[in-house]
Amino acid sequence: MRAFLIIVAALLATGCEPGATPKLTDLHQVADYRSAGELRVATRVDPVSYRSIGDGRASGFDHDLLQKLGEHLGVPVRFVLFPDATRTLEAVLRGQVHLAAAGVGRNDKLPLNWTSPLREIDYVIVGRTDNPEFIEERALRGRTVSVRHGSLAADYLNQARKRVPDMNLHFPANAADEHLLDELAQGRLDLVATDRVHFALAAQTLPNLAVVFDLPVSSMVGWALPPDAKGGLAAEIEEFLAGARADDTLARLSDRYFGHIRRLDDTAVTTFLARIRARLPRYRPHFQEAQALTGIDWRFLAALAYQESHWDPLATSWSGVRGMMMLTSETADRLGVHDRLDPRESILGGARYLAMLREQLPDDVSEPDRSWMAAAAYNLGMGHMNGARTIAQRMGKNNTSWLDMKAVLPLMSKPEYASRLKAGAARGGEAVIMAENIRNYHDILLRLERAYVPPLQPAGLKLGAAAKAPPPSDG
Repeated sequence: MRAFLIIVAALLATGCEPGATPKLTDLHQVADYRSAGELRVATRVDPVSYRSIGDGRASGFDHDLLQKLGEHLGVPVRFVLFPDATRTLEAVLRGQVHLAAAGVGRNDKLPLNWTSPLREIDYVIVGRTDNPEFIEERALRGRTVSVRHGSLAADYLNQARKRVPDMNLHFPANAADEHLLDELAQGRLDLVATDRVHFALAAQTLPNLAVVFDLPVSSMVGWALPPDAKGGLAAEIEEFLAGARADDTLARLSDRYFGHIRRLDDTAVTTFLARIRARLPRYRPHFQEAQALTGIDWRFLAALAYQESHWDPLATSWSGVRGMMMLTSETADRLGVHDRLDPRESILGGARYLAMLREQLPDDVSEPDRSWMAAAAYNLGMGHMNGARTIAQRMGKNNTSWLDMKAVLPLMSKPEYASRLKAGAARGGEAVIMAENIRNYHDILLRLERAYVPPLQPAGLKLGAAAKAPPPSDG
């Protein structure tokens, strides 16, 4: 362990932003979590593990799962932020946190005790689409691969240098995956080794990135505990994780954060980014006004509108729906929308309609699933959504979970299932695609557009229940 700490200390000598994170010397030795009255967790700001969503709130796969662990243990979770994964592991080895949760692949070479796997990851080398793709290791000759020191990808590439001696490895001081991929997209790096999830998230806003080589290495993400943690907290965590697997908590969280990524191709992402610049500014005030009215995040409404019309206020479909939010004439009449082709009227009307759909779902459908089901119902109608929920219940599936519902909805086009529906057959598969696309667009807008805090409204202006559970700000 001492040798490892010496190596870590050398790595820490560069790349630290002054004042960005607590110094390890400022963190006292942590007591047992029950005596301490909190579970102290070392993590890093990362689009996968822990990310800020504004108003002092955070989200992320590890963040959400750890909050549930805290509830299970009966103590609050205190997150201590570090600039990279290496420092989170050092904090564990120094006994200054109870565990590290930083989206790190299990590495048994390190003197740590790892939990059972949370998810599997595989590794890739990423390049730019303006360079020829290659699929053979020998094509790495003469290339420079930037990679995070101490990762399994770095271990593999170090071994590969024996076979490809002209390959250069670059270990940057700021080795956060999202930073490296952004530098690559801007042409400042040649190639980057990362995991496939980080690549997919980056490709949502950097469509000129592409996987050019699949590294023949994979790992399991786990949480790191001190090397002597065999019982006590370690055993309680394993009990919690076993329950999270049994009740599908892990599966739902995986779908929440990873289930929708890479559903858009590069052309779709490029077009969306261009229209954010060219079209969105003129309609942003209308979406923000709609948020003030309904309590629904304006970026979710903008994502829905883009899926419906690509922000074209004159859009018209073969079925007769029209306008920015593609309202039927019947729905427009119900909502008091006099001109479906007026962008402000359409946006406010569509937002009210989405709020009504969310309100009609049962109370046991929680966020973010509630918003995703409402988005699917925007396409299908609530009658078909309720029918699909009945089918799901009869099949023994969880009809309050989007993970289960998106597997059931495509069945609505099959005669043997459609015959059970009062509303008849429906193109449920299209509704799933629509909702998943909205999740992608929303995710992109969350990273590119600021949250909106509406001014105080007179009592009774908002749509009551529609405002009490706004959609998540994490996609």
